[in-house]
Amino acid sequence: MKKAVVLLSGGLDSMVCAGLAREGGFSVIALTIDYGQRHRIELNAAHGIAARLADRHVVLPLDLRAFGGSALTDDIAVPKDGVGVGIPVTYVPARNTIFLSLALGLAEASGARDIFIGVNALDYSGYPDCRPEFIEEFQRLATLATKAGVEGAPFTIHAPLQHKTKADIAREAERLGLDAGLSHSCYDPRPDGAHCGECDACRLRAKGFADAGLADPTLYA
Repeated sequence: MKKAVVLLSGGLDSMVCAGLAREGGFSVIALTIDYGQRHRIELNAAHGIAARLADRHVVLPLDLRAFGGSALTDDIAVPKDGVGVGIPVTYVPARNTIFLSLALGLAEASGARDIFIGVNALDYSGYPDCRPEFIEEFQRLATLATKAGVEGAPFTIHAPLQHKTKADIAREAERLGLDAGLSHSCYDPRPDGAHCGECDACRLRAKGFADAGLADPTLYA
């Protein structure tokens, strides 16, 4: 089987990406980055998802709390007043650039030529590293920056959820037969693991299931 590296955070989007990679005939190498995120319960979710969808699961520690600059890695409050405009404080500086670079290294070392990332530019367009232009430019970089690319074996960056709404993504999880309840999206979960229900990630997740007309398996506080 051809191999693909899937960036697996533990959230719904990355879960669907892993499911789509499996459906596409890929042997999935799941890459989860333990970057010191405050919503660490998503790491447990990633383990559960990988156990079902991945042939190999790599959990890489990279503590971005040393950099800070985000409500996810620093002592900054997670907004609870609804999805706003502009770049939110939950943006982690250069996160997708860093994560894709790590995925690229793992892909080249593993003989994979395909990388899946669950970025989305419709329901949450505030992050600059979720835009189609970014994905296109990184794919060019991947060809220029690697031995495999220089020797004629270029990489393909797949962003299959790029232009899907959260409702579309919820429907894809249903179509693929995935247990969406295994995934975790909340930026500020309660000590018992429940989603807060108020952060941007929770609001978008709940809206996605509602708009899709599907039962929401999420435990909200």
